[in-house]
Amino acid sequence: MTELHESAGAGPGDAHFTVFTDHEDAAAVARPFSHPGSRTLTHTSGRPWIVGHWHDDEIVTAHTGRTGLAVIGCCPIDATELQRRAARLRDLAELDALARSLPGSFHLVAALDGQLRVQGTASGLRLVFHAAVGGVQVAASRADLLADVLGAEPDEEQLAVRLLWPIPHPLAEEPMWRAITAVSPHDALIVAPDSRTVRYSRWWTPPDPVRTLAEGAPLVRKALATAVDARTRRGGVVSSDLSGGLDSTSICFLADRSPAHVVASTWPGRDPADTDLYWARQAARSMPDIDHVVWDADVSPLVYDDLLTIDDLLDEPTIGVMDRSRLLYHLPAMAERGSRLHLTGIGGDHVAWCSEAYYHRLLRTRPLFALRQLRGFRALWQWPLGGTARALADSRPYGKWLADSSGRLRAPLPATVSTSLGWGMPPRLFDWVTPDAERAAQRVLSGAAATAVPLHPDRGLHADLDQIRSCTRIVRQWDQMAARAGVPMASPFLDDRVIEACLAVRPSERVTPWQYKPLLTAAMNGIVPDTCLRRTNKAAASMDASNGLREHRADLLKLWEDSRLEQLGLVDGNALRRLAQRPATPELRDAILYSTIAAEVWLRGLNRKSEHHAQASY
Repeated sequence: MTELHESAGAGPGDAHFTVFTDHEDAAAVARPFSHPGSRTLTHTSGRPWIVGHWHDDEIVTAHTGRTGLAVIGCCPIDATELQRRAARLRDLAELDALARSLPGSFHLVAALDGQLRVQGTASGLRLVFHAAVGGVQVAASRADLLADVLGAEPDEEQLAVRLLWPIPHPLAEEPMWRAITAVSPHDALIVAPDSRTVRYSRWWTPPDPVRTLAEGAPLVRKALATAVDARTRRGGVVSSDLSGGLDSTSICFLADRSPAHVVASTWPGRDPADTDLYWARQAARSMPDIDHVVWDADVSPLVYDDLLTIDDLLDEPTIGVMDRSRLLYHLPAMAERGSRLHLTGIGGDHVAWCSEAYYHRLLRTRPLFALRQLRGFRALWQWPLGGTARALADSRPYGKWLADSSGRLRAPLPATVSTSLGWGMPPRLFDWVTPDAERAAQRVLSGAAATAVPLHPDRGLHADLDQIRSCTRIVRQWDQMAARAGVPMASPFLDDRVIEACLAVRPSERVTPWQYKPLLTAAMNGIVPDTCLRRTNKAAASMDASNGLREHRADLLKLWEDSRLEQLGLVDGNALRRLAQRPATPELRDAILYSTIAAEVWLRGLNRKSEHHAQASY
């Protein structure tokens, strides 16, 4: 079934692949996707089915007759059970239930009677793309796999969109190449036996938020414990962030209950007011079997570190490059301690907490309750009364909100209350973005607004889903970087089953001004000690960011000296160079440079990739 080149041997955590129908034309198209070191799974006919790179621990397959199933990623299903499922499969739609039942984070690929089905995760952590290659529809886990074979150049209009801060739904899902189409995380891609016809099938919808906190907390606990177990049940050594915050602390305590030995990693902040180390040590004292490694705050890489030498091959720009060095710095030391996997608490903020925007609807359905809570939020976040009233009265549909945003791209950043209670933060462009880039971004925004629908009619659930997807777009690239560094990363909070368990709890009990992360606190009761559950805040790491901006001003200046974005006419290089010489400029506190830096670093990476290919060909 599996053909493996002699030089194959991808490390775990970096599975990437393309998928083909069982058709003679598809078999011909598959050849350029097979490189030295790639692996090939075949259909029963012998034609290529899945071509790419993966580690043996990351894939489970089953074949019976005209049916094939593959689970690629982290999932505790075994080959025997998958074989049983394959034998019983009569319709691809039956896979909806399978996908919604399995824990972990994975792609599900199926072949049935000549049809092909490929899907990722509802979270957006594992994506699916497709494109016509030689007239044949090819699916892929990364957009650049398709772009390389097509010889496609990045779309300059899409680059202009990526300069927006933030990038609103649905624009953030668009690939960087016009010839390539992204599949919504909530959909599965279906390719017909002719290998040319495609359609989408909705396999996931968010649960109705009807459970009480008391009903939902045990289910969140079970889902999160199962997610951690999926990574730790094989034993060995795993490492875990232990920042002192409730999210990573919860993951660490769950991992400590597993067969694996845990090495906990704490990076103290440079700000003397940062209390993370105190809380991390409080937690570690209750886990005597772990190894607790505390790093020297003064040697911690800062935000903006090492931007000029990033050579990761990514399929889209990501603001994650800003923290790349901080993310990877300790992984070699974790590997020396035997870690085979690094667990993080990333995603806890996005699923255990939720958006205050739910109160826009709650004000209309439970006015007395909502008003009482909103008074608390106003005191907590210092929302002005007038701004709060205007935000709550704003009932524009999502498409109208997006259309209005397209005409205000140079406006000042909006008040926090309007973004907290509305559809989200409207996109902005900044002084260094050229008028040509602004016009391009406006065209795309206006076109999208004409047909755009929110991720959910309730603006609170829309905001939650949008934030989850924004987070996974970054983590998706961080996972690739970590795997390349030698220790793959996993974020159990971002597993679909965990997300579902959290979203099913009533928002009125998930987000409240009177308690910090009440859902996670209730779910972890009895696992995390009460002393740790009593923490009611988290560190902001603002000093690390401001120090990084100041200490790496020379790198930022050099980044803009030969700017690819400037060469494309999308930014004013002189304005960026002046800004790099003034890192203390107050406006930079809002991270408004991030999207521009992300696009510039990504373009430089593409150039390195092209030069490498040219040298290899030579």
